[in-house]
Amino acid sequence: MSSLPLKRLAIIDGLRTHMGKYGGILKDINADDLGAMVFRDILSRLPFDKKMIDELVVGCVANPSHAANIARVIGLKAGFDLKTPAFTVSRNCGAGLEALSNALVRVNAGWGRAYGVMGVESMSNIPMLFNQEMKAFFEALSRAKTTGQKLSVLSSFRLRFLKPIIAVQLGLTDPTCGLIMGLTAENLVSDFKITREEQDVFAARSHNLAEAAAKNGIFDKEVLKLCVNKQKGIFTESDEGVRNGQTPQALAKLKPFFLKPNGSVTVGNSSQITDGACGMIVVDEDFAKEQNLKPIAYIKDITFAGMDQTRMGLGPVFAINKLLRKHGLTTKDFDLFEINEAFAAQVLGCIKAMDSKDFTDKHFDGNGVGSIEIDKLNVNGGAIALGHPVGMSGARIVLHLAKELNRRGLKRGLASLCIGGGQGGAAIIEIE
Repeated sequence: MSSLPLKRLAIIDGLRTHMGKYGGILKDINADDLGAMVFRDILSRLPFDKKMIDELVVGCVANPSHAANIARVIGLKAGFDLKTPAFTVSRNCGAGLEALSNALVRVNAGWGRAYGVMGVESMSNIPMLFNQEMKAFFEALSRAKTTGQKLSVLSSFRLRFLKPIIAVQLGLTDPTCGLIMGLTAENLVSDFKITREEQDVFAARSHNLAEAAAKNGIFDKEVLKLCVNKQKGIFTESDEGVRNGQTPQALAKLKPFFLKPNGSVTVGNSSQITDGACGMIVVDEDFAKEQNLKPIAYIKDITFAGMDQTRMGLGPVFAINKLLRKHGLTTKDFDLFEINEAFAAQVLGCIKAMDSKDFTDKHFDGNGVGSIEIDKLNVNGGAIALGHPVGMSGARIVLHLAKELNRRGLKRGLASLCIGGGQGGAAIIEIE
């Protein structure tokens, strides 16, 4: 086991956008502008000089082509000091958590004391790509010199050249095993005998809890309303994917999406393709004391673990086990849990795996760290209802967990998520 971090990371402030469905209310806002809007608001109330921020770290999966280092673009648009450097990180669905991890490592290495961190994704703006035939056609056309050569190339055009490569679908498919993420969830359905009914009940729970949280104003202190149309004065009002009054019975009517006709994973019990950004200001805890800051919460530690990519949804189990064993803790030491809901089957698979002696004997030599009570898990809904902007989610679950621990007067929480490619990430959040 590696040595423990010397300093915790103090979360000073944080905000997220409402999340917009694919092609929905945020579709016309690029990822760099989403991120800049969030950080601009955070900087407007920063309790110390922005020149004291050492670096900006942004997690993003589908980096937009017009903003190659999206972190620097966001920093300049948001109003960070010109001398504040910025870099972008990616770890698939764990990109937002990776940004926080980089800040934690840098603080403990003595490279800096204050960081802006963010997870951001505009999945609506992930492009469609030309296929190889269309690419070759354009290349040949650009090389043609004479009118005759150009006409010859043009005559070779076929309608099939226009068939696009859907980058979102490509990005959600593991190149090492050939499985789109939904099929890895179907593997967990088979492994742990998860029924369709269990999945639909869990999915309805996510929507019902998110609906209640929104109505009770629980998200209000962590969400920034965005102006999406200045001329008409249109602002975001809620997370667009939440379906009020959702029931398992309604979800049961949906057909399997990934494994037809005999699968059980549907669009209704899966996370939604979504747009959004979540930013935070984090500092080392000594800096917080010196500046008389009142942290929302502290990040004690973050870790990542690797495992079988064909069962990538179990990533949280491996990351949680690794992290808690490192600190001599069990799940009983935590008041609340956030596990990102990539799929209902995925979260249910994690719960069943952590509660299985056979699983812990096989993978952890019998040294499991305990089970998770569902009443303490995703208490205000999760990505099935709210959405899963892949680069954002790792940051969102940490910020929301910190806010919810404070709201309930609780002391310790655990945030975790599965990561495409066969990884998991986990973070310990503490309230002082």
